[in-house]
Amino acid sequence: MGAPEAFTATADVGHYIAGRVVPGASGRQQAVYHPASGRVARQVALASADEVNAAVAAAVAAQPAWGELPPLRRARVMFKFLELLNQHKDTLAAMITAEHGKVFTDAQGEVARGIDIVEFACGAPQLLKGDFTDQVSTGIDNHTLRQPLGVVAGITPFNFPCMVPLWMFPLALVTGNAFILKPSERDPSCSLFMADLLKQAGLPDGIFNVIQGDKLAVDALLTHPDVKAVSFVGSTPIANYIYETGARHGKRVQALGGAKNHLVVMPDADVEQAVDALVGAAYGSAGERCMAISVAVLVGDVGDTIVEKVAARARTLKVKDPMSLDAEMGPIVTAEAKARIEGYIATGVEEGAKLVVDGRNFQVPGLEGGFFTGGSLFDHATPEMRIYKEEIFGPVLTCVRVPDFAAALKLINEHEFGNGVSIYTTDGGVAREFSRRVQVGMVGVNVPIPVPMAWHGFGGWKKSLFGDMHAYGEEGVRFYTKQKSVMQRWPESIAKGAEFNFPVSK
Repeated sequence: MGAPEAFTATADVGHYIAGRVVPGASGRQQAVYHPASGRVARQVALASADEVNAAVAAAVAAQPAWGELPPLRRARVMFKFLELLNQHKDTLAAMITAEHGKVFTDAQGEVARGIDIVEFACGAPQLLKGDFTDQVSTGIDNHTLRQPLGVVAGITPFNFPCMVPLWMFPLALVTGNAFILKPSERDPSCSLFMADLLKQAGLPDGIFNVIQGDKLAVDALLTHPDVKAVSFVGSTPIANYIYETGARHGKRVQALGGAKNHLVVMPDADVEQAVDALVGAAYGSAGERCMAISVAVLVGDVGDTIVEKVAARARTLKVKDPMSLDAEMGPIVTAEAKARIEGYIATGVEEGAKLVVDGRNFQVPGLEGGFFTGGSLFDHATPEMRIYKEEIFGPVLTCVRVPDFAAALKLINEHEFGNGVSIYTTDGGVAREFSRRVQVGMVGVNVPIPVPMAWHGFGGWKKSLFGDMHAYGEEGVRFYTKQKSVMQRWPESIAKGAEFNFPVSK
């Protein structure tokens, strides 16, 4: 494979309403950076409430006809979109790398996992099948069907500007809804590119709209009476706000929040496999993943060996231009995020944790202005420390030592987050007990980042998820539809006379 072509467009990023790109009219905009160089690459428009209203109006006007189409016809549009995504997947990956900073090979993986959801959504005719019971009572049949909600919205984070929107809108569209995407203002270009691919695939104008913006746009969507449901992925404080505000305005809300994911290394684990897992899951994408491993729980006497080996790898990470095919880690998304991460490292030192590897003040030759930090490693942290309790969202791995399996399980279950967790062991009984008893939504056994596949659904427990349904999979179909139950009988089977008792099967 040759060197990939970088995304170098300088055009400002606008909205996408009723099938066309619309420049911002609010007079507000924000810089979009190239994290590897630290330079401003383009500007993104920040929507006004009027612009949000225009997008909702376009969606309201277009949705009824789209919702009446047979699911197979909607699926055919998604099949064409799938074909176009596969044709342009490296273009999308280059956009991600340019605006987010994750290495190109990691961005390719992001696009691939998003495509998985589109493939799942192409099964709309099967996914929307209802149930039927003949003769629930004499002469009466009962069947169910799932119908679209109408206009729905998605608010997505900077760390997966392609994949997380694809968790949402393919299922929303094939189930008959119109969709409004509010992507992160830090890396907005993927959203317009995917909007164009949807139009090429034959999606009617107004069914998919993109509103760029900040809190003003979010609040306008959360309070708009014609928006029936909102999906969100981001930090826990914002997820809580999204959930409470949306619910207060009568919306169905699915809000995925933060994480503090643990990886337990048991004494019987394969050490080299555990080290590989910790290094990849802690430092991949510069730790800017909601499923990143940020805490290593080292059980018994395995600690010294694991810390020594992880430290050696952390010191030699290939942190460089993220478009380089051998790069292992790229820059942080913004200068502010880099400062926040390095502030946590300083806090960990102040709290008394042992800083084994210090990634601060890291520079890449030729990219001295970039938002780079190296991988950092703490040892002997305790549950009272902020670096253990709070989500750092950067390439910082914190090691906590515990005497046995019971202590490891107790530590994890007492944490306020419950997004993802993993255990490395060769003992099947320990793995089974851990999987059943751990209070976390997604569990890996010798799998460091247990992100479920497209047909299973994604979501955590505790303060990592607000709402009842996980993202994508069959629960995603349920989230974007409402069930209707129909009972029917015909005149020749109806007995004469009114019945005043509560109906029962006869």
